[in-house]
Amino acid sequence: MAILSLALTGWLLAGPGYEPPRLERTFMEVAGPSSSIWKFTRTQGPKEGESFASISKTAETMQSDPEFAGLIVRCAPKGKIDVLVALIRPFPPRSRPKVTIASATGGTVTVEASMAAAGAAVLLPDEVSAFAAGKWQTTPSLSVVVKESDTEIKGVVALNGLREAYNSLAASCGQ
Repeated sequence: MAILSLALTGWLLAGPGYEPPRLERTFMEVAGPSSSIWKFTRTQGPKEGESFASISKTAETMQSDPEFAGLIVRCAPKGKIDVLVALIRPFPPRSRPKVTIASATGGTVTVEASMAAAGAAVLLPDEVSAFAAGKWQTTPSLSVVVKESDTEIKGVVALNGLREAYNSLAASCGQ
């Protein structure tokens, strides 16, 4: 699942102009033991000299549905940072799923999201990006539920190592 998740990350970053032969990736393990590894990815964009950076973490497979791949945090235009939920089975591209995120330390938020990468990833609104920059960095894990029509996909992502990985990503945005 990790390889699929990383391939999806490259596709999400490069966007509609994605061409596998032109894809260049550099992976760096950020944090300690294998269960706490965040993958740093830099993907070449469609334009010369353009690149995109992200960090991703695969789901806790024993606690997640098979359709739930993990969490992606990526650099976005204008200095923003986006948070996405990566899925194995896509939703229709125009879907507006409801996403409920519960942290292990308490606190739950439900948001309306949009789709990215032809429905293979759920782009969470900007308010969620603030959580990744702050309170999630001291939270052990997140439980995520993505609901669209009569489909519900659940997953758990361990967040250990997020602070270091997020700081590395933030330093890479705009480079």
